[in-house]
Amino acid sequence: LGAVDLLYWRNVKQSGGVFSSVLLLLFSLTQFSVVSVGAYLALAALSATISFRIYKSVLQAVQKTDEGHPFKSFLEVEIALSQDQIGKYADKIMLYSNTCMKELRRLFLVQDLVDSLKFAVLMWLLTYVGALFNGLTLLILAVICMFTMPVIYEKHQAQIDQYVGLIRTQVNSVVGKIQAKIPGAKRKEE
Repeated sequence: LGAVDLLYWRNVKQSGGVFSSVLLLLFSLTQFSVVSVGAYLALAALSATISFRIYKSVLQAVQKTDEGHPFKSFLEVEIALSQDQIGKYADKIMLYSNTCMKELRRLFLVQDLVDSLKFAVLMWLLTYVGALFNGLTLLILAVICMFTMPVIYEKHQAQIDQYVGLIRTQVNSVVGKIQAKIPGAKRKEE
């Protein structure tokens, strides 16, 4: 089951489990520190595995069976990353970092005036968002949107596309008028 299937609720039980678990974790982080939440999660998992191990040991002793360690199959699974996997992930991180640094350099050093102005407006808007919400609240809202918006879009795609098209036309019109009034800000040829 892939991430897209989770977000589109193809399997309701799995999507509901992931959605509720992530929200519970995020709401826990609003009340407790990351260290406390991590420690409580580790203690809960450890309590469950120790209890299950003791239960199986008692059951084996009472029934006089020789089933062995209940987690033997999991203990035998190889979990180490190979050198190739580490190299592949390091290359991806390096590519994304370099792309991000080049784009930030382009925006901050005003290679394209219109793009830098758009970035400035975005940063100005984010100051208001930051004043209203903290990062954890935004993360909670993002998770809720990730699990609701794809389903809503899938059910009402035609109407949403129509309204998005109207909004895009209006935004392009306003941006075109602004670009016409700014000296040296010619529209890019598409």
